[in-house]
Amino acid sequence: MKIKSSIKNGNYRHYILLLILFPVFTFAQDSYVTYSETEGSFELASASELPDIFVDSEDFKGVHHVAEDFTQDIERVTGRLPKLNISGEINSETAVIIGTLGKSRLIDRLAGSGKLDVSELTGQWENFTIQVVENPMPNVEKALVIAGSDKRGTIFGIYDVSEEIGVSPWYWWADVPAKRAENLYIKSGKYTDGSPKVKYRGIFINDEAPALAGWATEKFGGFNSEFYEHVFELILRLKGNYLWPAMWGRAFYDDDPKNPIIANEYGVVIGTSHHEPLMRAHDEWRRYGEGDWNYNTNPENLQQFWREGMERMGDNESVVTIGMRGDGDEPMAEGTAISLLENVVEDQRRIIAEVTGKPAEATPQVWALYKEVQDYYDQGMRVPDDVTLLLADDNWGNIRKLPDPEEEERAGGYGVYYHFDYVGGPRNYKWINTTQISRVWEQMNLAYEFGADRLWIVNVGDIKPMEFPTSFFLDYAWDPEKIDAEDLPEYTRKWAAKQFGEEYAEETANIIEKYTKYNSRRKPELLSPETYSITSYNEAERVLEDFTNIEEQAEEIYKELPERYEDAFYQLVLFPVKASANLNRLYVATAKNRLYAKQGRAIANHYADEVEEYYEKDAELTEYYHNELADGKWNHMMSQTHIGYTYWQQPEEQSMPEVKRIDVPEERAMGVAVEGSSNSWPTTAAKGQEALLPMFDPYNDQKHYIDIFNKGQKEFRYKIKNKKDWVKLSSEKGKVDQQERIYVSVNWDAAPKGEHTVSLTIKGPGRTKVEVIVPVRNPSEEVEGFVESNGYVSIPATKYSEKTNGDNAWQLIPNLGKTGSAMSSGKIKPGGEFSKNNPSLTYKFFAFSSGEVEVEFILSPSLDFLNRGGLRFAVSIDGKEPKILNLQEDTEDNWDSSVANNATAVTTSFDLENDGAHTLEVWAIDPGIVLQKIVIKTEDINDSYLGPPMSAKAE
Repeated sequence: MKIKSSIKNGNYRHYILLLILFPVFTFAQDSYVTYSETEGSFELASASELPDIFVDSEDFKGVHHVAEDFTQDIERVTGRLPKLNISGEINSETAVIIGTLGKSRLIDRLAGSGKLDVSELTGQWENFTIQVVENPMPNVEKALVIAGSDKRGTIFGIYDVSEEIGVSPWYWWADVPAKRAENLYIKSGKYTDGSPKVKYRGIFINDEAPALAGWATEKFGGFNSEFYEHVFELILRLKGNYLWPAMWGRAFYDDDPKNPIIANEYGVVIGTSHHEPLMRAHDEWRRYGEGDWNYNTNPENLQQFWREGMERMGDNESVVTIGMRGDGDEPMAEGTAISLLENVVEDQRRIIAEVTGKPAEATPQVWALYKEVQDYYDQGMRVPDDVTLLLADDNWGNIRKLPDPEEEERAGGYGVYYHFDYVGGPRNYKWINTTQISRVWEQMNLAYEFGADRLWIVNVGDIKPMEFPTSFFLDYAWDPEKIDAEDLPEYTRKWAAKQFGEEYAEETANIIEKYTKYNSRRKPELLSPETYSITSYNEAERVLEDFTNIEEQAEEIYKELPERYEDAFYQLVLFPVKASANLNRLYVATAKNRLYAKQGRAIANHYADEVEEYYEKDAELTEYYHNELADGKWNHMMSQTHIGYTYWQQPEEQSMPEVKRIDVPEERAMGVAVEGSSNSWPTTAAKGQEALLPMFDPYNDQKHYIDIFNKGQKEFRYKIKNKKDWVKLSSEKGKVDQQERIYVSVNWDAAPKGEHTVSLTIKGPGRTKVEVIVPVRNPSEEVEGFVESNGYVSIPATKYSEKTNGDNAWQLIPNLGKTGSAMSSGKIKPGGEFSKNNPSLTYKFFAFSSGEVEVEFILSPSLDFLNRGGLRFAVSIDGKEPKILNLQEDTEDNWDSSVANNATAVTTSFDLENDGAHTLEVWAIDPGIVLQKIVIKTEDINDSYLGPPMSAKAE
């Protein structure tokens, strides 16, 4: 979220929301841009005025490039192109003056005369000021001045104005049209975003085949300067400054010598990935390397290889990766000694110093503690203090290590390497956006709080379709202090408004929040027919209903949006929603087909047909994206395979899940199935096993179902005998062609108190008869809190009844988790001992039985990032002695299951001395605990992926 401060006459003020009426729809944002003249404002564009833009010829080439972009941005908005003057003189009554302090004679002259306040620019990193200046120079009445403390500061200032007038950073990469306006005014005052809190902020293009590689090859002939110029522009428009280029079979310097030249002109800092030392791409060793990638046996050739990389780098602004991993993103050979790796670093730094002619510490360097390299660090390996230690997540968005607050600060500081895309176990995830910005916020907020603020880089895979989380990552990196957890929904809304306008921002933001949540429950590549239960808690149906709801909303907005927004909306919203919804339908249909075939349901073959239809639909959506969207601009970009995985690596080609078709007898035959069971009657259930529905109670007011299905081709009639008029049926008789779902409910006004069982008799053809048991509990006692039903109490973490000492802990993080929001233990001091005075959450619940209960805490799969033996919290029921639980030790989940499930379950037990009302208390001990849900089990409950839904709460 960007908050603009206006400084006028020494007073700060924040501009309130300004509603500007556009020809298409209303657009609202905090902005220094207005669409009608105000007192002292600068007329950037009107029907009669289009001031020239002036840039000093002595300024940086990158500033010249971006000034040219700025003229085109004004044309995108107004339809008219201003004139760009690259010289040292101004010959216009009104002007836009752009320049870099100390590099532009125009800016230096304004500063020297006192006309331009540059006090906040001098000596700053990437700072800019935007000011309306009266009579800045002789014969110039008024000017809009965009000045930067350095090259990127100026560039960021220019692009800041571009975004404020209505040009999205994604105008090219996602075809977002500019907001149209005839008149543009800049309000009187001074505007700045300050300097970024994180020094280097960037993206890593990775795992780029087949999607990005196919697209770039077809459109540009490869990963050349034509391609990268679009990448550089995107990074700078997003106020990033750093890039790890594509590296699988690619070599940034070698593929096109213009690549580094243009990067340096624009001011994009180039680095190389965690296993590519001294500016040499991995593929260059395949092309030019001699001997083995082994420093024990081949040090001379490796040193020469690295030396050539540094020589080629020249004076290009870079952050140089040091260290060494195995060839091709592999671990070093087992048993590699720390002393050898320290020698590698020492020799690399010697090469850096010799080639640059400066002390090694004068060249920014990074050592990536990725995968096994962190183990070397934990075992005592060290690098010089000026080197940035790049800490990493586990490839699944969970940070492995953060700076220990008890250790001394490093001159080189710390950074974080994060992932939105990954190739590796337990499964690749590359196809579609599955990132919740709420999780990014929670983890990167921890990183910032613990001092990892020198360099943030995120693996964005193919760039598309990671547009939204990439925007957030770089926005947050600029100033983590400006976006708190409670601001995340508004961030999403404002982002949607910038892309599509204010009218649909609320609905669009809701769709983005929900589809990323649904996809993060389990990444699409990990989905299977077994993921969501089709028998317990209506889970699969609820998942499909979730997707259907947002799909319908997205379709409705797509129909109503002006045509010029359709391509962008399809890419950023509609396609990921439709494609994800379709994939979930495919797997649920497969699950139904397989179960129904086992039960002999004639409708099993219908679901086999559905699976084929959804599989074909997946191909159709991809085909549209490639060949029709934006006139085929994005061909290949959605070609990542995502159906048919058999192990961690992607399949070469997609394959439809196996379905089962059954021979359906001609004669009719009835079968019955009930919610909560995979059995059917009268055939597949074990002898003596009753057709038992889940328990009914007045607090949860359930509606459970009975399926009456046909096992033959001819329809039949059924009739249900119900001896209790307070048990309600959606239908008591009728015809069944393939199947009929009957819903059972209870009229609680008429139901007797106490526990009862009601028997329903279902009669079908040929004297077939099935008894279904309906258990009913209608308590007479008063009930308070979340109410037990069917052996469980399920409580969302955010539904506490009391929070104590929570100023620095137990922060609500919206939309984080598989089913709701989450509570984070937050900024509690690490390494503290447990005390009942620690911040706590209290939950009230009611149980109908006593004895031992199992309490399951569903948490985000955070890691022990301080390496102190785990992340701890404490729990107690009814004031009993608290139990200290450890997220890493008190779970049956391993790392594979935790990241695949995107949750970890920690379980303990307590003894309830009596039935009735109880309280459960949870205390924070360590930071990094993210609690999503609590499930109290009084008996064994049905298996499901999302767990039982929220219990009813009696007040």
